[in-house]
Amino acid sequence: MTGLLTFGETLGLIAGDGIGPLAHTKNFTLSIGGAESNVAMGVARLGGAASWRGRVGPDATGALIAARVAAAGVHTVAIPDESFTGLMVRHRRSGEFTQVDYHRAGSAGSRLSPADIPAASIAEAAILHVTGITPALSESARSAVFQSIETARAAGVPVSIDVNYRSKLWSRYDAAPVLRDLVSRADVVFASPEEAELFVDPGDVAASLAKLGPTEVIVKDGGRGCTALIAGVRHSVPALAVTVVDPVGAGDAFVAGYLADRLAGASAAARLGTAIAAGAFAVTVPGDCEGAPTRAELAALTGDDVRR
Repeated sequence: MTGLLTFGETLGLIAGDGIGPLAHTKNFTLSIGGAESNVAMGVARLGGAASWRGRVGPDATGALIAARVAAAGVHTVAIPDESFTGLMVRHRRSGEFTQVDYHRAGSAGSRLSPADIPAASIAEAAILHVTGITPALSESARSAVFQSIETARAAGVPVSIDVNYRSKLWSRYDAAPVLRDLVSRADVVFASPEEAELFVDPGDVAASLAKLGPTEVIVKDGGRGCTALIAGVRHSVPALAVTVVDPVGAGDAFVAGYLADRLAGASAAARLGTAIAAGAFAVTVPGDCEGAPTRAELAALTGDDVRR
């Protein structure tokens, strides 16, 4: 394993079809979703090596997760757990607002522990990617994140962190010091302006994040594109104009695009361009991970014959 290593909770995803109140939704789709596995699948679809580790329950949803992640070309270690596999229920209340409810307290994924992430696996990776979601799940999951980061740093493995603040998992007050601590230990950090402002001063968010220590800071700003400070050089890349079908999963596809190109040795400008294109492609497809593109699909998106 010389590519990306990540870990965390992947959930069964029950998504209401169409737009409107959940009470009026007649049809639902069963899929999977998890920030870390989404990134791993995105990297694999772009030709990179990726590995995901997580706990799943003794149920059909756990089996579905293990099968779907592996089918995307990800080296998958789905650790059996006696607890249930967590679920999220999502519906689009309106064309502008998506509601997500979690059913994950005490789930298999929340029982992740440091022992689930062997030091040898970390040392073999080219980059360790974690998110700010996992530390919110439980004390043992938080310990897994911080211990893995320290193991990676000791082994000279770069650490990537997507802040990914989830208000339904913990309060701003509880999250801020933990997220700030995580970012201070990272080499690469991804955050939206709103997430970053939980623990750094507003204004020049990229510069404020860089002061904490990361040498690669990427600020994801949705339809406005992204800004970045990479090795002290500032970049700004506009978003691509596409028809948005489902905005969920765009951030993970963006991160996957950047990290896949980083693994391939691409320049900073190329990494950001791929990230923007991958995020744009993802929003044109429903689902958390279904929209992660291949290289050929990215080429079609950015080519002269693209149809929107």
